[in-house]
Amino acid sequence: MSDVQRYIEERSRRDPEFAAGYELGYTDFKIGVMLRQVREAAGLTQEQVARRLGTQKSAISRMENHAEDVRLSTLRAYAQAVGADLRIILTTPQT
Repeated sequence: MSDVQRYIEERSRRDPEFAAGYELGYTDFKIGVMLRQVREAAGLTQEQVARRLGTQKSAISRMENHAEDVRLSTLRAYAQAVGADLRIILTTPQT
């Protein structure tokens, strides 16, 4: 376990607010990474996706780098623009 992982684990045990914020931020980060990965796998640039969605390249960049508060309809349109399926899986928290 790295020092960073150890710090996050210890701090999360002591500070429930930190744990909740960390998990939310990490989830947003993962969504952005997945968006970028599926776009790149489709062989598309941010500019090409932006044109398909009728928006600016900067909007695509924001979604891929700061995925917080992305609307479901936007995710659906993004998936369609890159030729992907959007699937959402809800799971219960592990304790």
